Amino acid sequence: MFESLNEKLESAFKSLKGEGRLTELNVAESIKEIRRALVAADVNYKIAKEFTDKVKEQALGTRNVLQSVKPGELMVKIVMDELVELMGGQAAGLNLSGNPSVILISGLQGSGKTTFSGKLAHHLKNTKNKKVLLTACDVYRPAAIDQLTVLAEQIGVEIFKDVESKDPVDISQRAIRYAADQKLDVVIIDTAGRTAVDEEMMNEIERIKNSINPSETLFVVDAMTGQDAVNTALAFHERIRFDGVVLTKMDGDTRGGAALSIKYTVGKPIKFVSAGEKMETLDVFYPDRMAQRILGMGDIVSLVEKAQANFDEKEAKKIESKIRQNKFDFNDFLVQLNQIKKMGDIKSLLGMIPGVGGAIKNLDIDDKAFSKVESIIQSMTPTERSNPDMLNMSRKTRIAKGCGRTIHEVNAFIKQFEEMRKMMHMMSKGNNMANMMKQMQNMRR
Repeated sequence: MFESLNEKLESAFKSLKGEGRLTELNVAESIKEIRRALVAADVNYKIAKEFTDKVKEQALGTRNVLQSVKPGELMVKIVMDELVELMGGQAAGLNLSGNPSVILISGLQGSGKTTFSGKLAHHLKNTKNKKVLLTACDVYRPAAIDQLTVLAEQIGVEIFKDVESKDPVDISQRAIRYAADQKLDVVIIDTAGRTAVDEEMMNEIERIKNSINPSETLFVVDAMTGQDAVNTALAFHERIRFDGVVLTKMDGDTRGGAALSIKYTVGKPIKFVSAGEKMETLDVFYPDRMAQRILGMGDIVSLVEKAQANFDEKEAKKIESKIRQNKFDFNDFLVQLNQIKKMGDIKSLLGMIPGVGGAIKNLDIDDKAFSKVESIIQSMTPTERSNPDMLNMSRKTRIAKGCGRTIHEVNAFIKQFEEMRKMMHMMSKGNNMANMMKQMQNMRR
């Protein structure tokens, strides 16, 4: 995410490396590169120009005040502050007033509205403890109703649908009445999209909104479409006056134009960002955290929040106790693996760690590698999973045949597991880092 923009901004800051102070000349050179980086990221030139003018003004205004700060570091700080401001300043919450609260989802076809509706329901259920009703109002695409039904079952929420009706206004009104009768907290209404903005589509979404008066209207847009996403958002906002934006497909080839331009152009905040198909991969949009990631600083706060949301505290204490006793087994490993998978794709998670994003940008980290490990463990008997030390060659051969892997792959995984178990046990006993590094070196020999 934002790899190209990050690289170009880093290049702009490098022009100040070795400089003793900020001058009009080196600031002008850096500003020119920053503007080019933004335009290359599909940010409108007018916005890029206004942004860099503010950065230049700040840089020249503080050059004689903060003499103890290195020029490159000062420029990074100024750019970060302006990025945060450009993207909205602070996180914008959802308006969940009403009984029930009604959230209307709008956007073009293919933007990820239906998947987002499921993710939002999952988010509200698990973080806000809300009872949610998903409502299928895309009456033109049968697959949309089927998809929403599958998602509702997957996350354990109710769905309101009527495959016979072709009136989304009527369906949405009946869904709200049903939610009120059943004392549900939130109704999420997934509406139809089109391949392009057209009058028929706009009239329909406008009629739905006027008939139900939602507490929150969200516009879902594909982040990979860049400046086109901004133009589409503006067209929608002129008709339905939405309250916030959702950027989907943030795990794709996202140049950053939409994230950086929408708030400025439409005047409405980005409320959520979404990546991938997993229901857990929905994040509240924090401008300061996004600015840090754009500048390659990582996002350790979001990483910790994801871990806290997905890791069971009781299970963690149980496993910690087993590690201390050197009894960590394959069952425990499988539990931890599943919890990590819930947090999202591994490359995105690693990118949140400061300093790691740039190091792994060219690496192809495939989450499917987990399936190999899982298949090996699942081919073991319950007794073998609980007693890793009993795995002799005949058992390993049987496991390899059972999971369709080679004996070399099984041996390699078991060896890695044993090394990891030793390291975790050492760390739990409080051994110092030097001893641990020595042990790690011995393992490699």
